[in-house]
Amino acid sequence: MPAPRAARQPLYTPQERLRRDQSVWTLVQGLLAPVQFFIFLGSLGLVLRFLFTGNGLEIANASVVLKTLALYAIMVTGCIWEKVVFGRYLFAPAFYWEDVFSMLVLALHTSYLWAMYTGTLSGAPLMYLALAAYATYLVNAGQFLLKLRAARLDYAASKQANLQPLGGNGVAA
Repeated sequence: MPAPRAARQPLYTPQERLRRDQSVWTLVQGLLAPVQFFIFLGSLGLVLRFLFTGNGLEIANASVVLKTLALYAIMVTGCIWEKVVFGRYLFAPAFYWEDVFSMLVLALHTSYLWAMYTGTLSGAPLMYLALAAYATYLVNAGQFLLKLRAARLDYAASKQANLQPLGGNGVAA
């Protein structure tokens, strides 16, 4: 029989959860994330259209630039959110690996901008770089969705623990 798994630490302390819930940056992140995702979907369609047909390079490039600007906006506001909630701009223990992977996402998107503006890459090679950047973005978005799910499960567990009847010794039964 396998050994029982060690309980995972909650994502937020009660104080961090309170700061998260009271911060305007939580709302900003909640609005920017789906906006960035819809920009990504449109851009992905334009990039793939160019790769399949050879048409629409300029609009595909413009869409990747727009996606990258949205990424920068969510990263900057995310750093502010992390500072408000956890007291540091990046690499708070609760989001360490998400932040590490975010650096790769930023590096690939920024490499795209550099390659496009310097002419180092163009056409299909540039679009393949965009696809690499988008693949890392999808992984990173998945990481954050898993954290959101963990936070919701933590909240539900804490509510459940608070509803447990107390035993005779004052401890939840």
